[in-house]
Amino acid sequence: MRVLVIVKATADSESGRMPDPDKIAAMSRFNEELAHAGILLAADGLHPSRLGKRVHFAGNGRTVVDGPFAETKELVAGFWLWQVKSMEEAVEWVRRCPNPMPGDSDIEIRPLLEAEDFSPAFTDELQALKARLGAQAEAGKRT
Repeated sequence: MRVLVIVKATADSESGRMPDPDKIAAMSRFNEELAHAGILLAADGLHPSRLGKRVHFAGNGRTVVDGPFAETKELVAGFWLWQVKSMEEAVEWVRRCPNPMPGDSDIEIRPLLEAEDFSPAFTDELQALKARLGAQAEAGKRT
């Protein structure tokens, strides 16, 4: 199963303050462990929300809202994408993770929806399209 592991933002991460070198080194070693275990698919940190934008959908209308966004506890500071055998395995890996923030922090684990979760709406044609798009993304091609 694939899971998105979400590092929740804090006042520190929203301030734009970068982690100290020891924290970066510890997180790099943890990422290396994930890669050696064969579960790491992607990982990145995010800039503070003040550099982001939000697009609000209301029917056919679209409204763009500039950051920063008010509720820090609802924001994301970074993420991993993992391939694990179970949610329990993901939890065990998160327990081993260095604290990503200087103070208290939260990491959320969410399973990704897979093709079978959309049955029967996910037709053979849509599955073929998903496979083609995945192959293009893997190859780094743009259409």
